[in-house]
Amino acid sequence: MVIGIMQPYFFPYIGYWQLMYAVDEYLIVDDVNYMKNGYINRNKILVNGEPFNFGFPVRKASQNKLICEHETGIDEATVEKLLATLKSSYAKAPNFEDVYEHVKEVLEFGLKEEGRNLAAFLDNANRLTAKKLGIETPIYRTSIDVPLDGEYRRENLVLAYCRKRNADEYINAIGGTKLYFQNFFRENGVVLKFIHTNEDIEYKQNRDDFVPNLSIIDVMMYCSPEQIKELLGAYTLIDGYEYPEDVPAE
Repeated sequence: MVIGIMQPYFFPYIGYWQLMYAVDEYLIVDDVNYMKNGYINRNKILVNGEPFNFGFPVRKASQNKLICEHETGIDEATVEKLLATLKSSYAKAPNFEDVYEHVKEVLEFGLKEEGRNLAAFLDNANRLTAKKLGIETPIYRTSIDVPLDGEYRRENLVLAYCRKRNADEYINAIGGTKLYFQNFFRENGVVLKFIHTNEDIEYKQNRDDFVPNLSIIDVMMYCSPEQIKELLGAYTLIDGYEYPEDVPAE
């Protein structure tokens, strides 16, 4: 079985969903420390043709607390402001009405009691968006669905989840090539691969020059279901470095 493991992000870019699409099970790790200034509570969309941070506040955000220990700061004013930004930026996009309603549903869950928890809010957002994208991969929250019996870090944490889920192959985002190494996983009976999003991905936006790696919101606004399916498969699985000493010096 093949698994992918990622932290929860807010309407992440196409590569996040490609990884979910490529695996048999997707684990969302919400019981690790929160990281400020990342993509847990924001992402980028186009506003006036330029990348713009689109996100929501987190109450008392601290890198000393787990993601699942945080609460969102979403209120009605937040929802109204984000939806107004979306409308002013994408009103002329071919799929505006449908995607607008989807984002509205995601945001309004944050107004409910069960949606106040940051991890629960993002879990709901990921599940609803995966369904809309046509991804059927089962999604699990590690804090609830895949608890571990000890404390692990880095590659040992990944290996613990692989063993917990009886996975013999693990696919990681491309950014992990300097963190995880072939030899370690091979010796522990797990095939390690990295997913590389094709660099020639483009679709028509509301500007002349294409801006890559925006929120999946941008993709859904401009692409048909058929186009999205093609984009989800526009990746290559590659091997990483064999040992840490193989990483080129910067």
